[in-house]
Amino acid sequence: MLKRLTIQNYALIDSLDISFPGNLVIITGETGAGKSILLGALSLLLGMKADVTALSNKERNCVVEAEFITDGHEKILRRVVSPQGRSRVFLDDEPVGMDELKEISSGLIDIHAQHQQLLLADKKFQMQVLDNFAGIASDVESYASDYNRYVSLAKELKVLDDKISQDEKEREYLEFQYQQLSEAKLIDGECEELEAEQGQLSHSEEIKEAIFRIGELFNGDEEDSVNLKLKEMEALLEKLSGFIPSFAELFSRLSSARIELKDVEQEVSNAGEKITYSPERLAFVDERLALIYDLLRKHGASKVSELIAYRDDVSDKLGKGVDLINEKETIHKQLDAQKQKCAEAADLIRSKRLAAAPRLSDTLQEAIRALEMPLAQFEVRVEELPQWGRDGKDDVQFYFSANGGIALKELAKCASGGELSRIMLCIKALMAKYVGMPTMIFDEIDTGVSGSIADKMGDLVGEMGRNMQVFAITHLPQVASKGNAHYLVYKELNDNHEACTKIRKIDGKERVLEIARMLSGATLTEEAVANAKVLLREN
Repeated sequence: MLKRLTIQNYALIDSLDISFPGNLVIITGETGAGKSILLGALSLLLGMKADVTALSNKERNCVVEAEFITDGHEKILRRVVSPQGRSRVFLDDEPVGMDELKEISSGLIDIHAQHQQLLLADKKFQMQVLDNFAGIASDVESYASDYNRYVSLAKELKVLDDKISQDEKEREYLEFQYQQLSEAKLIDGECEELEAEQGQLSHSEEIKEAIFRIGELFNGDEEDSVNLKLKEMEALLEKLSGFIPSFAELFSRLSSARIELKDVEQEVSNAGEKITYSPERLAFVDERLALIYDLLRKHGASKVSELIAYRDDVSDKLGKGVDLINEKETIHKQLDAQKQKCAEAADLIRSKRLAAAPRLSDTLQEAIRALEMPLAQFEVRVEELPQWGRDGKDDVQFYFSANGGIALKELAKCASGGELSRIMLCIKALMAKYVGMPTMIFDEIDTGVSGSIADKMGDLVGEMGRNMQVFAITHLPQVASKGNAHYLVYKELNDNHEACTKIRKIDGKERVLEIARMLSGATLTEEAVANAKVLLREN
């Protein structure tokens, strides 16, 4: 229940702090006093969009705070709107998001304004009424979760089918590419080695001649043989070192150089022995390089390592194609199982709706007839849909006729505004009885009715107030007299001679006079006062 409400700087409310009891709370006031302002401020806690134009003082924050008692625990919701339009929300002084605020507050308070009668044309609302009456709301919620899972699996399967179909179009070409690259038996660095070997084989005679000439230069019989000259220079330096000591080092260096050159000569000679001319090997190398060059060109690669990487990538893709097929089979089995689960749940829900529909029809028809529509007929029809969906496999519609003997039509197409008000009140009262509902606020639900009908609607609201907290904002004295507590909304001038909306609890003589005002208007009469006392005494 709503225990306390605090409002600061909202429209004509400068500052308000008021507490409320349980059961039926009546709120009245003259037209323009600001009853709608209270609802507007409270709607901020239901997640309504904040409008900075509602801030009377553009230099201060607007603050709306409500203290609720639910299941023995206290919850405090607070919303703060800055002059710049920024909005902050708190639950028990901890910041929360707007979605969380809406979820929490929807379980704490339900504001029923006149426009909510439009819900009676909403098939989803009609289905919710039936489901709550049948006691299957949790079953429907569980089914909806299963259905969402079914839809999700169906989408997942569709994505896989599209992927597999696309892969199948590419698979033949990928297999050809993989086979070609795999049969090539590529080795990283192979191209460079082959190119070097190709160069040797192509110029083998020229290489051998050059190596032979190097050998001649080192060891030939000619007087300019490198070895002969080095040996001669070495002997001369050794002789000179006897006269010039520093030449001993030069002799040693030359001797080392001659030994190093001897090694060079030997390596060149050994390499020359390995050089052979093989037309067969050259043809193989040429053919191998031609294959590699062709593969590099086809795949836009610059080196063999890139071809190897692409081959491995193609292998992975081909492997994933098999994985996708296996995954599809798995999801298909899950989808079939989920479909069966949904179908069984939808059938069970349908059977319970069919069983509850006649009882709901009779219950609401009886309640509606009690509000001075003695010939009214009301029927809840449950038609089977060709395919089950998120709400099951049913189409639920309310049918109504205000007068006997006239064919029933869809409720929204045949009921007047006053009739819709009474029907909606009956539905709300029924839901309050069968479903644990939050604090309910009726904003002039009695609009369009008067006299004994208003009195009976007041009785219905009063009956609801015995089991829960109900606020009734009303302009009818018959309803106002039913309340356990009565609050008056009024205006007064502040110190700056500005009109401000106030609210206070009234009882005793003040309450009698307020109901008398509602009976007679601006001029109070003795008859109105006497009538007000009778109304209060009777209730």
